[in-house]
Amino acid sequence: MRSVILTTVIAASIGLATVISAASPTLAQGAGKGASGLPLPRFVSLKSKRVNIRIGPSTDYAVAWMYMKAGTPMEIIQEYDNWRRVRDADGTEGWVNQALLSGDRTAVAAPWMRGKGSDVFVNMRREPQSGAAVTAKLQPGVVITVDECNGDWCHSSVNGAEGWVNQAEIWGAYPGEAFK
Repeated sequence: MRSVILTTVIAASIGLATVISAASPTLAQGAGKGASGLPLPRFVSLKSKRVNIRIGPSTDYAVAWMYMKAGTPMEIIQEYDNWRRVRDADGTEGWVNQALLSGDRTAVAAPWMRGKGSDVFVNMRREPQSGAAVTAKLQPGVVITVDECNGDWCHSSVNGAEGWVNQAEIWGAYPGEAFK
């Protein structure tokens, strides 16, 4: 059992107490690289159809949630041994074994717009420009495969349609992130 050093910082002006664990893996890793040497945070996707999300980094912990769709995008926010703490587009967090994750990039079209009406869409365009022809209209919450992003637009595909989606209209790529 490892020891944990706790530090309490009291904000007297508003009467709040914040407890910070010096042994916390999140704080120890910070925003940069995880124990794997890969950047944190980063986006990945689920490799399997059925993936258990646990409340802690071990099979000894209870299952909090089960995902039933391969390709669901996840954001890795913490690493511990072979376990990754992930967050989904709705903000749900939990731990999953790294073997159940893939480096393949996927994204969710405007999950924050779900339920806003049947006339709300994310446009997939032929070229990475606002005025380009629309190749598909994506309903909020649709999962798309992302091939590359240039910092403003992401080349994506879903159900046979392909084109460019404005990076600000998806969850699965950071603002300004570019990759191929």
